[in-house]
Amino acid sequence: MAEKEEKKQAQVEEKPVNAKESKKEAKKSEELSAKISELESKLEESEKKVSEAKDDYLRLMAEFETFRRRSSEDRLNLVANASAETIKGLLPVLDDCERALAILANGADEAAKEGTSLIYNKLMDYLKTKGLTVIEAKDCKFDVDFHEAVAQFPVPEEDRKGVVIDVVQTGYLLNGKVLRYAKVVVGA
Repeated sequence: MAEKEEKKQAQVEEKPVNAKESKKEAKKSEELSAKISELESKLEESEKKVSEAKDDYLRLMAEFETFRRRSSEDRLNLVANASAETIKGLLPVLDDCERALAILANGADEAAKEGTSLIYNKLMDYLKTKGLTVIEAKDCKFDVDFHEAVAQFPVPEEDRKGVVIDVVQTGYLLNGKVLRYAKVVVGA
């Protein structure tokens, strides 16, 4: 019997120890759960910050690429515009050469005709290498994108209406863009 009592007492003593231990374990598990949830929230916050930083970085790189492309285009446009202004300044010289050739065509001085033609051709060939082209206008349909009508002339034929009859001033394109519109007389 003494043995039975000792076993009961041992069981009674074990129960409070187990209850205390289970409370401690429960408290530890709560602390661990709280710490795990805190660490998980910190991880989510860190992942969010990394995602935002990556997005900002990608946007910044895209903006920089756009800036680099635009500045490159601006430099090319600046060079093209600088040459356009220079060539625009030479257009009156071309006009004078054309007028001189028209006047000399009726004259008898072959040397003057040949010299003026040589100068005009050299100048025109050089400007063509820089991208200058003549706008063809005579006997073409009037096009507001390339022609500027300075006068209308009545024509009896229906097929000549809306067609360029005469060119008052030659027009030019520089690299596909209108440098000077052709001033023309249009059939009405």
